[in-house]
Amino acid sequence: MFQLDFEQPILEIEKQVESLESRADAAKWADELAALRATRSSLIQKIYGQLTPWQTVRIARHPQRPQTLDYVDLMCRDFSRLHGDRRFGEDPAIVCGFCRIGPLKVMLVGHQKGRTTPERVACHFGCAHPEGYRKALLKMRLAEKYGVPIVTLIDTPGAYPGIGSEQRGQAEALAYNLREMSGLRVPIVCVVIGEGGSGGALGIGVGDRVAMMQHAWYSVISPEGCAAILFKEANEKTNTHAAEALALTADHNVRNGLVDAKIEEPNGGAHRDPKAAAERMQQWIVSNLQELGRIDPDTLVRLRFEKYRQIGAVGRRVTGTSGRGSAPSTP
Repeated sequence: MFQLDFEQPILEIEKQVESLESRADAAKWADELAALRATRSSLIQKIYGQLTPWQTVRIARHPQRPQTLDYVDLMCRDFSRLHGDRRFGEDPAIVCGFCRIGPLKVMLVGHQKGRTTPERVACHFGCAHPEGYRKALLKMRLAEKYGVPIVTLIDTPGAYPGIGSEQRGQAEALAYNLREMSGLRVPIVCVVIGEGGSGGALGIGVGDRVAMMQHAWYSVISPEGCAAILFKEANEKTNTHAAEALALTADHNVRNGLVDAKIEEPNGGAHRDPKAAAERMQQWIVSNLQELGRIDPDTLVRLRFEKYRQIGAVGRRVTGTSGRGSAPSTP
């Protein structure tokens, strides 16, 4: 079983619980089991309530953390998967398909990392090629044609940086997606479910509402990449410093206005209770899509454009009454 070092005290209690539960006379130990479970719950709450940004990154990469296809199984009905970009081929790192989430018909687009080693290699560890992003946009346009809202699930360390992907226009595919998604005339909601790295995340991340799962991260670069650039070495110490400086957690991103909401995860993270995590995400998706569905398409596109134009704005220039010079003001 995979374990994070800071979870060691939790795992020791869980072993004791499993040992007692497996005994033939487990009923005799009911009181002790109840006490151990209560201790485990409070310890999880304490540890997960004071995570560092670097620890959050490590949870977002947990091998048991739910991925796009897990959420498809947990919260989607009638999923009909769609393949190919009609230009080069199929990229398994991005999953697309029509489905139902709650009472709504949607187009679901999401990154997929894979579970087993062969799956991870086939999915490029969640790093999509340009054909993946072109496939995503093709399916989004299909959704627009039929007036179906779009849901994207983001979970990638970044777009694939290999020679082949560069030869096939990786940067152009990402930039084109940003432009085209900004003008789609249907509601779009995006959720960062794990890793949200750089342009690879933004390639399917332009939406009317953007949320992050509580223990996800979202940043222009990974902590290791940042540490390698700034400190010339990526290790536990420099990764920790870089993660803090990048302000990449859900709380940081909500505070800085880069995302709209944080979706609380079950106690101990989504990997401990994927079903509960899916239920909370489904509730957020449905409520936001129902709200956005009441807005006419022209207004929807205008508001989406204004939303992204305002990101990063720290002030504006206002011409004085005398016409000479200008003065800064807060937005």
